[in-house]
Amino acid sequence: MPDKPSVLFVCVHNAGRSQMAAGWLRHLAGDRVEVRSAGSAPAETVNPAAVQAMHEVGIDITDQSPKLLEYATAESSDVIVTMGCGDACPVFPGKRYEDWKLDDPAGKGVESVRPIRDEIRSRVEKLLAELIPAA
Repeated sequence: MPDKPSVLFVCVHNAGRSQMAAGWLRHLAGDRVEVRSAGSAPAETVNPAAVQAMHEVGIDITDQSPKLLEYATAESSDVIVTMGCGDACPVFPGKRYEDWKLDDPAGKGVESVRPIRDEIRSRVEKLLAELIPAA
């Protein structure tokens, strides 16, 4: 793996789970990891409940927008974390893949999104510890 690993978070709409995961990794890793997110069928905007849930823990994802999953982005990522995108996610030999089974925050209020946010944080912390072991 290169000095600065790249992680791609993918979900269908790139509006909730993948945006929260990217927000956590950017927050926790700083510039030590290249963070990307995309969706197989991106929404128009990031889920407002996800934005609010992240804001509650001091992470601002209001500047993010859903992006279409591009072949080149996936191919150039070291780790691809999928969150319910199914067969739409391309598979490349030699890549590290993780499939995180998480509830979809779409259509849910912030009360229901908080536990998803917290589960994502736990998973991102574990991933980060594996990518960049403590010195």
